[in-house]
Amino acid sequence: MLNLFFSVIRRDLLLALKQKSDIVQTLFFFAVVVTLVPLGVGAETNLLRSMAPGVVWVAALLAALLSLPRLFAHDWTDGTLEQMLISAEPLTVIVLAKVSAHWLVTGVPMTVFSLVFGVMFDLPAEETWVLTAALALGTPVLSLVGAIGAALTLGLRAGSVLTSLLVLPLYIPVLVFGAGAAVQVAMSVSPAAYLMVTGALTLFALAAAPFAVAAALRISMQ
Repeated sequence: MLNLFFSVIRRDLLLALKQKSDIVQTLFFFAVVVTLVPLGVGAETNLLRSMAPGVVWVAALLAALLSLPRLFAHDWTDGTLEQMLISAEPLTVIVLAKVSAHWLVTGVPMTVFSLVFGVMFDLPAEETWVLTAALALGTPVLSLVGAIGAALTLGLRAGSVLTSLLVLPLYIPVLVFGAGAAVQVAMSVSPAAYLMVTGALTLFALAAAPFAVAAALRISMQ
């Protein structure tokens, strides 16, 4: 089972590297959204510091939404997804591997970029590190929950719009607690509770989402 898991991750990472434009588009969108906010609201330091966690998290959320339609699209187009559904291998393991690969090419780079954006927004070092830790804990939820919407809307003409409508309400808890962790540091309060809730949301999504995605794929392929 582990061999299957890592084989699927390796395959999806190789496909992603062959289609670098998709990765660049997602990360460029993330960077542009975060960068445009200071230009729009001005250079007032305290205002930028107070806005930074929310801006970075909303940008990460929107960038993740932008990349979701491609999560299963390639496999659906070339027939690989149908082979996965009828194979004897557990579909939940395949789904978890594909979502993990998606997180590695979207969530991890955005988490790393947050260090740069912390400097850009003039955040204190502690607040920057907490924001980065919150993104590291919370971005898997964006991929796991988003995969459910991507699977349900697979092959539909307005799939990307429907995916956004389906998953945006489910993103709200991780957005609130992920951004709130850095805000707690700014208020001189320990962010531990917010980080633990963010981690708990990731664990819950990790346990439940693969089964929901597998069921959604079977429904979409009928």
